Amino acid sequence: MKVMFIVQGEGRGHMTQALALEQILSNAGHCVSSTVIGTSNRREIPAFFKQKTSAELFPVESPNFYYDKNSKSINIWKTVVINLLRLPLYLIELARINRAVKAHRPEVIINFYDVLGGFYFLLFQPKVRRLCIAHQYLAEHVEFPFADGFSTQKWAYLINNKFTSFNVHKKIALSFRDLRSNDPKLSIVPPLLRSEVLKLSPQNGDYVLAYVVNKGYGEEIIKWHSRNKKIKLHCFWDNHEYPDEWSPNPNLTFHHINDQKFLSFMSGCLGYASTAGFESICEAMYLGKPVLMVPVKGQYEQACNAEDALLAQAGIKARKFNIGLLLNYITKKEHSNTQYRDWLNGYEQIFVKEVEQYEPVNYGVEKRSLLFSLLPSISNK
Repeated sequence: MKVMFIVQGEGRGHMTQALALEQILSNAGHCVSSTVIGTSNRREIPAFFKQKTSAELFPVESPNFYYDKNSKSINIWKTVVINLLRLPLYLIELARINRAVKAHRPEVIINFYDVLGGFYFLLFQPKVRRLCIAHQYLAEHVEFPFADGFSTQKWAYLINNKFTSFNVHKKIALSFRDLRSNDPKLSIVPPLLRSEVLKLSPQNGDYVLAYVVNKGYGEEIIKWHSRNKKIKLHCFWDNHEYPDEWSPNPNLTFHHINDQKFLSFMSGCLGYASTAGFESICEAMYLGKPVLMVPVKGQYEQACNAEDALLAQAGIKARKFNIGLLLNYITKKEHSNTQYRDWLNGYEQIFVKEVEQYEPVNYGVEKRSLLFSLLPSISNK
């Protein structure tokens, strides 16, 4: 079976999920022939993704979050306004996705939470099987722990879920916990972990590992460490204003994002501090590492991730990167990942079944919207 991925490029989570599923499908005899991946002028496709995937890559400009002046909190209104102004560009990119689909003729397209992917399914309605995968779709389950917050944030979160899942045959929700779905169009499955994670032999070293998406949180970690210089701390970030392995204090080192290096440090750390992204929390839980979760301010889905991870006994949450909270938690609580590992047992077969359960359909791209029928110069090139 030939498969195409559409992957959100914000952060590393959806990309590592795509790599994990590519491995699983390849082992089952299927081919992920092409991957459309969202980029922007402030983020590039990471080297680890280019190196690990066997699929042909199609970078496209896709909608982004925009942050406040301190690079910590998401500015919702700025995000909405800028992305609306970029609509003409996104229309062109949708047409490029359509040309890639015609060229590769996949039998299944799987969208990893990319907004353009959702709108491509809605506007072009490709005559292939359409699936979407993300932990965010767990919000449709009755036991999902919505975080307290402004109603507009919850609304925006649910709207984004809708935007990324238009016109799909099935939603696949990744979950920390073993839950059951009564909705035939929603499957709840274990997290997608790559084989590199499963092969690790974790040890308890003498350092704490951190991962931050935005440089503002890096400054927060530096400030905390300036008062706690005896603590060994390694932090990964995507800030190329500073060199790799930059050390502002003794015992504090900042590393550029490097997937294998990150996993090596994860395997040997005492505990893990991060913004509340789903994927790295899953990796830490599998390796038995206690987690300090600091949801990105204004990113409601991360606040929900933290609440859900608390129910799965992953660790603790905080508003700031106070590493001392994590160290206190480590010394006071025993940590077991047995239940989580049981949930992961046999997860490869679960994903293969989800993809294979649909019979291939005759290839075609049909029912372009009225909007695109008015844009022949864009969509027919």
